[in-house]
Amino acid sequence: MKFINELKPGDRVADIYMCKHKLSATTKNGKEYYSVILQDKTGTVDAKIWEPGSGGIEEFEATDCIDVFGEVTSFNNALQVNIKRARKCGEGEFDLSNYLPVSKKNNDDMYKELLAIIGTIENPYLKALLDKFFVDDKEFIERFRRSSAAKTVHHGFIGGLLEHTLSVTKLCDYMASTYPLLKRDLLLTAAICHDIGKTRELSLFPVNDYTDEGQFLGHIVMGCEMVGEKARQIEGFPEILKQELQHCILAHHGEFEYGSPKKPAIMEAVALNLADNTDAKMETFTELLSNVSAPGWQGFNKFFESNIYQTRVD
Repeated sequence: MKFINELKPGDRVADIYMCKHKLSATTKNGKEYYSVILQDKTGTVDAKIWEPGSGGIEEFEATDCIDVFGEVTSFNNALQVNIKRARKCGEGEFDLSNYLPVSKKNNDDMYKELLAIIGTIENPYLKALLDKFFVDDKEFIERFRRSSAAKTVHHGFIGGLLEHTLSVTKLCDYMASTYPLLKRDLLLTAAICHDIGKTRELSLFPVNDYTDEGQFLGHIVMGCEMVGEKARQIEGFPEILKQELQHCILAHHGEFEYGSPKKPAIMEAVALNLADNTDAKMETFTELLSNVSAPGWQGFNKFFESNIYQTRVD
């Protein structure tokens, strides 16, 4: 199988890929065509079916694995596959693990590391709250470990939420060791819980799209509510501690224009915002450069609002 990250202009494609998205559209001349996004575990690529009524195009829908024949071109400096023939594959024709993006890091190892950090939390109320999520709630644990951290931009793969959470938590642990005024237990608990709402905001792969609840409320509000629900199950949980923790979650995007209901008002919320933003940007840049074949200028990127560059010196 030729994976998407191996494709280049001029290649002939004769392989099985997952259809992540399919949309019927019309050209300026009124001719119908299909806009398709093909996916495998290495990424996605835009594709077009310019002759949907031809005999070589059979019926298929989003999330189907399809046998594709076509050619790779370049349009606006991005790869595009012109599909000439396509058919829906039957069960047994493909290995699903080839088509779902998965973290390069071992899921079991990451979760063990996260549990080890939870084991260092000394505040009994915060420790009990974390245990209720990450030790006792088997349904939550299963979903948390399989969820992505985003639909697009960064950590958009199975295990992405766990990988992102662990990285943010480790960054916060470093900051807590460097700046003594930070309350480590509060900061690390906030880091571990800051994106738990994404287990409800996004559906699991292969769909990985916003749920109705996610569209209406968003992961920040949902995460705040989830923490409140667990805290109410712990007898004597201090109200002010719950509010401090919830504030960190509500403020972790930092600015109103980035979807944060609150701006950081305590030192721990500032630290969490910086750690979250750092990991998101570093992973985004990592993913942008993952398919770069040569160092040098790579073109303008909307997310960074800059012409990005792959350094030449190892």
